[in-house]
Amino acid sequence: MNRPARTLQNTQGWMQAVITNPSGIHAGITSSAAQKHVEISPDQISDFVAESSSLAASERLAIYGHAYFARIQECLRAEFPALLHALGKDLFSRFTFDYIHSYPSRSYTLDRLGENFPRYLADTRPDSQVLPGERESWPDFIIDLARLERAFSEVFDGPGFEGRTLLQADQSTDSQLLERTYFPAVCFRLFDFRYPVHQYFDAVRHGRDTDLLAPAGNFFLAITRRDYVVRFYELSPDEHALLKALLSGQTLAQVIEGSKSADEYHSAKALAWIRAWLDRGFFGDE
Repeated sequence: MNRPARTLQNTQGWMQAVITNPSGIHAGITSSAAQKHVEISPDQISDFVAESSSLAASERLAIYGHAYFARIQECLRAEFPALLHALGKDLFSRFTFDYIHSYPSRSYTLDRLGENFPRYLADTRPDSQVLPGERESWPDFIIDLARLERAFSEVFDGPGFEGRTLLQADQSTDSQLLERTYFPAVCFRLFDFRYPVHQYFDAVRHGRDTDLLAPAGNFFLAITRRDYVVRFYELSPDEHALLKALLSGQTLAQVIEGSKSADEYHSAKALAWIRAWLDRGFFGDE
């Protein structure tokens, strides 16, 4: 078998594969990811990595492996402080270590490191094989909290409307608002939670004591950013339903025409909501 040349690129690829293997340095050395760069066995490592006066070659590599995972987990603790508070350090560390194994970092930026964490928690919940009506409630709280914290990070660090002129509510007539097509602002998120997790999130971020919250059944929340400040807005079921309809491409006139009752979306009430949402920065340009 032809051995790949030990170029700088191969050496770097081999070291990355070894120190990022979640099963440890020896498993990393024998992995296909490492072997495609440098074909050596664990007992040959000292031929490739120099020993020191006090540490074997594998021990020196293990330092980098431990540091890599410690740094990754530190980033996740910074992004999900409320979840860390709810789970405790030990359980959070176990979750995040397994998550890194399932969703290793593939991007040049750590901003994307936690983007799949809520999905991972949902997919690996301990009662996933149990019928939804028979499941424990605490995993729902944990998943909702992770979804909220990830959304907060995306809205806080992502693009917004700062420096741009937004459509003002007082610049449109009622008839224009009725026939207008609405598009979500780039920094807007709409959620249907099972818990009012933003209350827990806010308490933890401001250092207030808080307990796990009781489920609310359905709790509706809008998130957006104005002037570099991320804001949460609680919504009624009717407001949430109307927003979803508008953001699906329907005009307000179409929503009202298709409503089940004349009072479901009374035009005056709905127009007042839309004017408030415009002022809060819910909508953007096409």
